[in-house]
Amino acid sequence: MIGKTISHYRILEKLGQGGMGIVYKAEDTKLKRTVALKFLPSELTRDPAAKERFIQEAQAASALDHPNICTIHEVDETTDGQSFIVMTCYEGETLKRRIERGPLEIGEALEIAMHVARGLGRAHEAGIVHRDVKPGNIMVTDRDDVKIVDFGLAKLAGQARLTKTGSTLGTAAYMSPEQARGEDVDGRTDIWSLGVVLYEMVTGELPFKGEHEAALLYSIVHKKPRALSELRPHVPAPLLSLVSRVLQKDRALRYQTAGELITDLKKLAASSIQLPRQEKSIAVLPFENLSPDPDQEYFSDGLTEEVISDLSNVRALRVISRSSAMTFKGTKKKVPEIARELDVQYVLEGSVRKAGNSLRITAQLIDAASDAHLWAEKYSGTLDDVFDVQEKVSRSIVTALRLKLTTEESQKIAERPIDNVAAHQCYLRANVEIWRFTESSLDSALVHLRQGLDMLGANALLYSAMASVYFQLANIGAGQEDCIAKAEEYAQRALALDPDSPQAHFVMGVIAGAFRGDVHEWIRRLKTALAINPNFVDALRFLAGPYIISIGKLAAAEPLLQRMKQIDPLDPWNHVLLGLFLCYDGQYAASLDPFRRYYEADQDNPVAQFFYVTALVLEKKLDEALAIIDRGAKAAPDNACTKFGLLLKYALLKDKVSAFQELTPEFQKTCRRDHQWSYFVALPLAVLDVKEESLDWLENAVNKGFINYPELNRNPHLDNLRGEERFKKLMERVKYEWEHFEV
Repeated sequence: MIGKTISHYRILEKLGQGGMGIVYKAEDTKLKRTVALKFLPSELTRDPAAKERFIQEAQAASALDHPNICTIHEVDETTDGQSFIVMTCYEGETLKRRIERGPLEIGEALEIAMHVARGLGRAHEAGIVHRDVKPGNIMVTDRDDVKIVDFGLAKLAGQARLTKTGSTLGTAAYMSPEQARGEDVDGRTDIWSLGVVLYEMVTGELPFKGEHEAALLYSIVHKKPRALSELRPHVPAPLLSLVSRVLQKDRALRYQTAGELITDLKKLAASSIQLPRQEKSIAVLPFENLSPDPDQEYFSDGLTEEVISDLSNVRALRVISRSSAMTFKGTKKKVPEIARELDVQYVLEGSVRKAGNSLRITAQLIDAASDAHLWAEKYSGTLDDVFDVQEKVSRSIVTALRLKLTTEESQKIAERPIDNVAAHQCYLRANVEIWRFTESSLDSALVHLRQGLDMLGANALLYSAMASVYFQLANIGAGQEDCIAKAEEYAQRALALDPDSPQAHFVMGVIAGAFRGDVHEWIRRLKTALAINPNFVDALRFLAGPYIISIGKLAAAEPLLQRMKQIDPLDPWNHVLLGLFLCYDGQYAASLDPFRRYYEADQDNPVAQFFYVTALVLEKKLDEALAIIDRGAKAAPDNACTKFGLLLKYALLKDKVSAFQELTPEFQKTCRRDHQWSYFVALPLAVLDVKEESLDWLENAVNKGFINYPELNRNPHLDNLRGEERFKKLMERVKYEWEHFEV
C-alpha cells in the first residue's frame, strides 16, 4: 500500500492495525494535508456484517462534532470495493503508550479522564455507545489534546445487534460486567470502561486480571479489584470513592451519565487536596550574589551548579537541570509560580556573600504547594569551607525530603573532583565561558583551565573541561583537526584518571560520530555517559540528535526527549528536537510550530534561523524563508548554518554561481568531516540539479554514518536524483544499513 494513491490520497506509511481495521497515514493531494485512512482488513471484506459495522462507524462518528472525538472527513471505497474512512491524523501518542512508561501524575490522570468523559457524553447524547473505551483508543496529542479515535464498535442505540449471537466485542480487560455476560449495553458501559482506564492511569495496573479470557471475564463479573491505596499510597479519599462508584458491577449503582462523572472529576481536580506525585522533584534556583564585587557572580552560579550536580546523584529525586534553573536568575516570580512552570514539588533558594576569603551562605528549602519553609540554614566561614558547605546543603535537602541514600549515592555526594579552592575557582570561571559558545569565550576558558592545571596538576574534571573546549572550538568551526586531536587527547587523559567521567565519554562519543564517521561509537559512548549520569542533558540531547537525523530511528529518540522535558523543561533545544523529530518524520507542517518557537526566542541564532527556514521551504513559504536567510547573512555571514541557508536560497533561485561561491575550500573541509553537514550541502546541490556534486556529498554523508533511509526516501529536495543509478545503488545500501542498525 505504501506509495499508492487511492482516490486523491497518497499512502505514506502504516500507522497501526486492530481487529476492525488497518490505519495508514496519507497525504490528501487536493487539500495538501496529512490524514489517516482506516481500511477494513482484506480477510473481512467478504463479511457483509463486518462491512456494515464499518460503514456504521463512519456514519455514527462523522455526526459527532466534539473536540475530544476524532474528526471524520469522509467515507469512500476503492475501485475493488474496499471501504475506508478518512480521519484527521493526530500527532502524539496513545494513552496506552503513555501508561507503559509508568503511572501518571494524579492531576494528569484526572484531566485526561475529564476529556474522555466529555467526548463520551457527546456520543451518548447522540445515542451512540462506544463499547471499546481503552488506552489504545485514546490519543494524547503533542498539544496535550485528548481524542477518542475509534468508534469501530459503536452501536446505535435501539438498533438490532450486528454481532453474532453470544459474541462480545471490545478488549476483554476493559469490558463491563454486562458486556462480559453478553447483555445489551448503554452509556454506563462506557463509564465502566473509563473507570478501568482511570484505575490503570493512576496505578499502572489493570483492576481485573486472568490467565486467559474466560478467567478474566469471570474476574470482571464476580471479583473485587485490588484497592487503589494498596498500589499507590496516599491516594486522596475522594478519588478512592469515585473509582469505587465507577466500577460498580451493578450498573444502576454507577454514575448514570458522563455528566455526573465529569462533575465529580472537576470537584476532585479543583479540591484543596494536594495530589501526591510518584517521585519527589526539586529545582535549585540560582544563588543570589550578595558580594560587593559583581565579578563574583561566577562563584554563586558555581555553587548553584555544584548543588544541582550533587542532588542529581540521588536516583529517587528528579532535579531540574542548570539551564532551566538559570532561567529564573534575577526573576521576581513567586516560588509557587516557578514550581508550576517547572512541575516540581520543592524549590531551594539561597544567597552567597563572598568578600576576600570570607564566605557567608544561606539556603532554604521550600514546599512549593504550601510555600512553607521545610528547612533553612546559614553558614559562615572562609573559602576553605566551601566544599563542606556544599555537601551539608545537599545532605540537608536529602534529610528534609526523607530520602534514603544508597552507599554509592552517599559516596558521590562526598566526592570532591577538585579539592583545591583556587583551582576550583578557575574551573568555575572556565565553565561560565564554555556556556557562551563563542570563540573568544572558549579561548578564555582555556586560560582559566590551564591556570587550574598549573595549581593542581593532573585532574580528571579539568581535563574533561579542556576536552569540551577543544571539541566546541571544532564544533563551531573555529578549529580544525588540531582541535579535534587535542579534544581526544584530553578526554583520554581524563578517562585514564577517572574511567567513569561522563563528560570525557561524551566528548569521545561526539567526536567519533560527528568527525570520525563512527556512529556506533557515538551511541555507545553517550549511553555510557548516561549510565553514569542519567541527568546529563548534553548527552541526552546529542544522543537524541543522531537517532532522529542521522539514523532515522525515531522510536529510540522518544524516551530521550521525554527525559529532557522532565529535567530540563525550559531548554530551548526541546523545541529544536521536537521540530527535528516531526520534520524527519515527514510532518513538515507540524514542525513549523516548534521551530518557530525556537526562532522567536532567539532570532539572531543562526541554528534557529536555519532549522526554521528549512521547514518554511518544505512548506513552500518561500518569501518568509528568504527574508530570514537575508537577515542572517548580514549578521553572521561566516557561520556554517548561515551558509547552509544561503545555499538553499541560491538553489531555490537556480543561482549556481553564487551557490558555489559559498562552498569555499575551508568550508568544504569543515563540512566533509561531518555527516550531517555533508547532507545539508547535498540537498541544495540536488535542487540545483548539480547531480554528480550532490551525489558526492551524499555519499560522503552516508560513508560517515548518515543512514536515515526514511528521510532520504522522502525528502523532496532529492527528487532530481531519484532516477540516477548511482542514487538507486546508494539507497539500496542505505536501506540495508538502516534496517540492520541496532539501537
